[in-house]
Parts: sequence; structure tokens; C-alpha cells
Amino acid sequence: MNFQYRLTRGVYAITPCETMEFSEVLLRTAAILQAGVSAVQYRDKSGHLPAQKVRAAALLVLCRAAGTPLLINDDPALAADIGAEGVHLGMEDPSPEAARQLLGADAVIGVSCYNDVERARNLVRSGADYVAFGAFFPTATKLPRATATLDTLRRAKRQISQPIVAIGGITPENSAPLVRAGADTLAVITSLYSADDPARQVDRFRTLFGYTKGTLK
Repeated sequence: MNFQYRLTRGVYAITPCETMEFSEVLLRTAAILQAGVSAVQYRDKSGHLPAQKVRAAALLVLCRAAGTPLLINDDPALAADIGAEGVHLGMEDPSPEAARQLLGADAVIGVSCYNDVERARNLVRSGADYVAFGAFFPTATKLPRATATLDTLRRAKRQISQPIVAIGGITPENSAPLVRAGADTLAVITSLYSADDPARQVDRFRTLFGYTKGTLK
């Protein structure tokens, strides 16, 4: 781990490795990183473990060159193996405490909290660095465990000091109310990676947070 990190306001890119050729994922991630994102999450449910390590390592090279953290979905052991900056954990994954033991004090540990603010509060007490709520809108990426609302974000903002991430079907057109309700970061898969111009799409999201084009932080 080369630096301590707190998830910043803006766009959080999540890779669509199950639906897009990985060579294309790399090309689009490079453009996304150049435009300026808070983090990249390597998400790959394909189950091909040797390929996952190679893919994660390739993404790490891009992210390190851009000074952007790479987080690994679900798998603290893979994060530790390649030296990624952190991990994102779901309901069936290891606890934040277990991930922290494996990855160290400086690792970024995020958690899925669906529509459950009390779960988020408990996981923050267990060491989570950010909490993610969703799905807020219909999404083809996966069958959502729960549907979150603007009130979920408002309650979380009142009760939690860690960064709050919104996820699920998010586009530049529907995300302004999420930011107003308390989302610090917008996690995006399809709307970002399927855009004709991913870098321009990043800019569209970032204007919601008051960033201007070319201002990376």
C-alpha cells in the first residue's frame, strides 16, 4: 500500500467484465481514469480465478499510473495478492475486520448496505471506510437484493460520517437527486462503460459535484 486514501466525491467506476471483452474494458478504463474518477472497482463474476488475477493486475497498472485506487469486489485475498488498495464487500463476503486483518490499516474497505442504514452504522463501527446503498434504479447488471430510496440517503447522511456511495442504474440524467440527498460518490457500470465516449460521460457525472473539466480532484 503506497498511500492512505479516503473515497472522494465524484464517480466510482466498476468494471463490466462479464459482459465486455477485457481488452475493451482496459481501453475504456484508461479513458475513464484520464477523465478523473474517485476509484475503480474490479468486478468480475466469471469465476475464472487465474484470469481474474491477471486482469486485476493489469487494471492495477493503469490505476497506479493515474494515482487512482483499485478496489477488488468480494475478494480480500485477491486484493492482498496483487497489492490493490482495497476491497468492496457484500452480504456473503468476509467481514470488514477480517479484510482489515489481511489487507492492513491503510486499506480501503467498502461495504454494500442495500437499503439498510442500521447495517451501515454497524459496519462502520466494524471498520468500513465507506458504505454503499442501492439499487436506486432498475439495472441489468444483476438482480438487486433491495431497492433504496432518497430517504435512505438522507437518513444515512444524518447518521454516518463516512463517504456514502449510491449504486444501481445510475445515469447523468437521473443522479442529481441522489447527490442532493447525500450521495458523496456515484458508482457506475453500464452508463459509464457503454458510453460512446466514456471520458465525456465521466465529465457529465462530475459536473454534479461542481468539478470542471480537467480538474481531477
